[in-house]
Amino acid sequence: MKRDWLTLGFGIVLVGAVVGLSIHQNVTREAPAPEPALDGGTPAPTLEPVAPALDAKPNASGAPPPPPAGGNRVGAPTAKPSAPAAGAPVPAEAGVVLQIQSDVPGASVFLDREFVGATPLTLRGLTAGSKQLNVTATGHEGYAETIQLTDGTNRVNVEFQRVRLNASIPVVHRHAMGSCQGTLAASVKGITYDTSNKDDVFRLGFADLEEFEVDYLKKNLRVRRRAGKTWNFTNDSADALFVFHRDVNKAREKLATAR
Repeated sequence: MKRDWLTLGFGIVLVGAVVGLSIHQNVTREAPAPEPALDGGTPAPTLEPVAPALDAKPNASGAPPPPPAGGNRVGAPTAKPSAPAAGAPVPAEAGVVLQIQSDVPGASVFLDREFVGATPLTLRGLTAGSKQLNVTATGHEGYAETIQLTDGTNRVNVEFQRVRLNASIPVVHRHAMGSCQGTLAASVKGITYDTSNKDDVFRLGFADLEEFEVDYLKKNLRVRRRAGKTWNFTNDSADALFVFHRDVNKAREKLATAR
């Protein structure tokens, strides 16, 4: 009887040992093998998946969504306004503008007899209409003109160094016997006399003048062609004859200097 109890006890211990060994082998097979160490020592850490941001949901193609309309993403550079295209027309200035230039810098400018500055000059805020413009420069004949200002930019270029001559005067040509009426005129090309008497008409360059003299008291202007004919002109106004003579001589002097 005692031997039977020993045999039974030994069998129970043997069965328990077999069952325990079986369970140990199953656990060993199911456990994952450890990651190999990066440097042969400490195993590499296991990376956990990162959840996507709540506001960065991918679209159907898997690409990140575009930035919201009407603005840039945070940190993105702000677009600069584009510059005007080359050659684009420059808008005209509003109101009435007067620009005055002269070939003699620093000329004095008078508008309606009021000094307004020196050339080159730009005047703004003027009113449209007729204005009296005078420009003067030392050593040069003054410039005078009545100008009409309109909306926008009005430009005047004064050329003091350019020789100008456009003078004319009604005269009576006194002959040895009788007289004829006509017009005596002068330009930078010379002096002309136009009349109904064909024999008295002439065109004379300044180089052809041998005499060009005025007698203020006698109201007489003498013109003589070089080695040729002489004409005596008169006018009711001695001043008119004097001014005509003066303007012609000034032009002749400038032309001679220019050469």
